[in-house]
Amino acid sequence: MTKKIYYHDTDCGGVVYYANYLKYFEEARTEFLRTKGLDIKKLSEEGILFVVKKVEIDYKSPARYGDTIEIITELSRLRNVSLEFTQQTTKEGTVLNLAKTILVCIGKDFLPRPLPDAIISLLKA
Repeated sequence: MTKKIYYHDTDCGGVVYYANYLKYFEEARTEFLRTKGLDIKKLSEEGILFVVKKVEIDYKSPARYGDTIEIITELSRLRNVSLEFTQQTTKEGTVLNLAKTILVCIGKDFLPRPLPDAIISLLKA
Protein backbone atom coordinates (compact mmCIF):
# COMPACT_ATOMS: atom_id res chain seq x y z
CA MET A 1 0.00 0.00 0.00
CA THR A 2 1.28 3.45 -0.90
CA LYS A 3 0.80 6.44 1.41
CA LYS A 4 1.48 10.10 0.70
CA ILE A 5 2.64 12.01 3.78
CA TYR A 6 0.71 15.21 4.43
CA TYR A 7 1.31 18.04 6.87
CA HIS A 8 -1.26 16.65 9.33
CA ASP A 9 0.79 13.41 9.52
CA THR A 10 3.82 15.20 10.90
CA ASP A 11 5.06 16.78 14.09
CA CYS A 12 6.42 20.33 14.38
CA GLY A 13 9.70 19.17 12.83
CA GLY A 14 8.02 17.90 9.66
CA VAL A 15 8.66 14.25 10.59
CA VAL A 16 5.84 11.69 10.68
CA TYR A 17 4.53 11.55 14.23
CA TYR A 18 5.47 8.11 15.57
CA ALA A 19 1.92 7.05 16.54
CA ASN A 20 0.66 7.65 13.00
CA TYR A 21 2.48 4.51 11.89
CA LEU A 22 -0.09 2.54 13.92
CA LYS A 23 -2.81 3.99 11.68
CA TYR A 24 -0.82 3.27 8.52
CA PHE A 25 -0.24 -0.33 9.60
CA GLU A 26 -3.94 -0.75 10.45
CA GLU A 27 -4.96 0.54 7.03
CA ALA A 28 -2.46 -1.76 5.32
CA ARG A 29 -3.66 -4.82 7.27
CA THR A 30 -7.26 -3.99 6.35
CA GLU A 31 -6.30 -3.76 2.67
CA PHE A 32 -4.30 -6.99 2.93
CA LEU A 33 -7.34 -8.80 4.32
CA ARG A 34 -9.54 -7.28 1.62
CA THR A 35 -7.24 -8.72 -1.07
CA LYS A 36 -7.82 -12.12 0.56
CA GLY A 37 -11.59 -11.67 0.24
CA LEU A 38 -12.21 -10.64 3.85
CA ASP A 39 -14.29 -7.56 4.67
CA ILE A 40 -13.70 -6.47 8.28
CA LYS A 41 -17.00 -4.57 8.46
CA LYS A 42 -19.01 -7.52 7.18
CA LEU A 43 -17.23 -9.89 9.55
CA SER A 44 -17.97 -7.61 12.51
CA GLU A 45 -21.65 -7.60 11.57
CA GLU A 46 -21.47 -11.41 11.72
CA GLY A 47 -19.93 -11.29 15.20
CA ILE A 48 -16.34 -11.94 14.12
CA LEU A 49 -14.08 -9.19 15.43
CA PHE A 50 -10.33 -8.69 15.57
CA VAL A 51 -8.48 -6.82 18.31
CA VAL A 52 -4.83 -5.89 18.58
CA LYS A 53 -3.11 -7.89 21.30
CA LYS A 54 0.45 -6.73 20.75
CA VAL A 55 2.41 -4.33 18.56
CA GLU A 56 6.18 -3.97 18.30
CA ILE A 57 7.69 -1.25 16.11
CA ASP A 58 11.36 -0.67 15.41
CA TYR A 59 11.87 2.87 14.09
CA LYS A 60 14.93 3.13 11.85
CA SER A 61 14.57 6.28 9.75
CA PRO A 62 11.95 9.05 9.53
CA ALA A 63 9.43 9.78 6.83
CA ARG A 64 8.80 13.48 6.23
CA TYR A 65 6.14 15.81 4.92
CA GLY A 66 5.81 15.31 1.15
CA ASP A 67 7.28 11.80 1.10
CA THR A 68 5.53 8.82 -0.43
CA ILE A 69 6.02 5.62 1.52
CA GLU A 70 5.19 2.00 0.83
CA ILE A 71 3.68 -0.19 3.55
CA ILE A 72 4.39 -3.89 3.01
CA THR A 73 2.22 -6.37 4.90
CA GLU A 74 2.65 -10.12 5.29
CA LEU A 75 0.78 -12.67 7.35
CA SER A 76 3.64 -14.37 9.18
CA ARG A 77 1.73 -16.73 11.47
CA LEU A 78 -1.79 -18.13 11.54
CA ARG A 79 -2.96 -19.72 14.77
CA ASN A 80 -6.25 -21.03 16.10
CA VAL A 81 -7.43 -17.65 17.45
CA SER A 82 -4.80 -15.20 16.25
CA LEU A 83 -3.05 -13.70 13.26
CA GLU A 84 0.49 -12.37 13.33
CA PHE A 85 1.51 -9.78 10.78
CA THR A 86 4.94 -8.45 9.91
CA GLN A 87 4.96 -5.05 8.29
CA GLN A 88 7.47 -2.51 7.13
CA THR A 89 7.47 0.93 5.66
CA THR A 90 9.94 1.86 2.99
CA LYS A 91 10.82 4.98 1.06
CA GLU A 92 12.68 4.57 -2.22
CA GLY A 93 13.95 1.17 -1.08
CA THR A 94 15.08 2.31 2.37
CA VAL A 95 13.43 0.60 5.32
CA LEU A 96 11.94 3.22 7.65
CA ASN A 97 10.50 0.89 10.27
CA LEU A 98 9.58 -2.70 10.98
CA ALA A 99 6.54 -3.89 12.91
CA LYS A 100 5.00 -7.05 14.27
CA THR A 101 1.32 -7.06 15.22
CA ILE A 102 -0.75 -9.84 16.75
CA LEU A 103 -4.53 -9.76 16.25
CA VAL A 104 -6.90 -11.96 18.22
CA CYS A 105 -10.26 -13.11 16.90
CA ILE A 106 -13.08 -12.41 19.37
CA GLY A 107 -16.85 -12.65 19.40
CA LYS A 108 -19.38 -9.99 20.35
CA ASP A 109 -18.87 -11.07 23.97
CA PHE A 110 -15.23 -9.90 23.61
CA LEU A 111 -13.93 -13.37 24.41
CA PRO A 112 -11.41 -15.13 22.15
CA ARG A 113 -12.94 -17.45 19.58
CA PRO A 114 -11.41 -19.77 17.01
CA LEU A 115 -10.95 -18.40 13.54
CA PRO A 116 -13.70 -19.79 11.32
CA ASP A 117 -12.52 -22.40 8.81
CA ALA A 118 -13.66 -20.20 5.90
CA ILE A 119 -11.35 -17.39 7.05
CA ILE A 120 -8.43 -19.78 7.50
CA SER A 121 -8.99 -21.12 3.97
CA LEU A 122 -9.01 -17.62 2.48
CA LEU A 123 -5.86 -16.62 4.35
CA LYS A 124 -4.01 -19.76 3.28
CA ALA A 125 -4.99 -19.31 -0.39
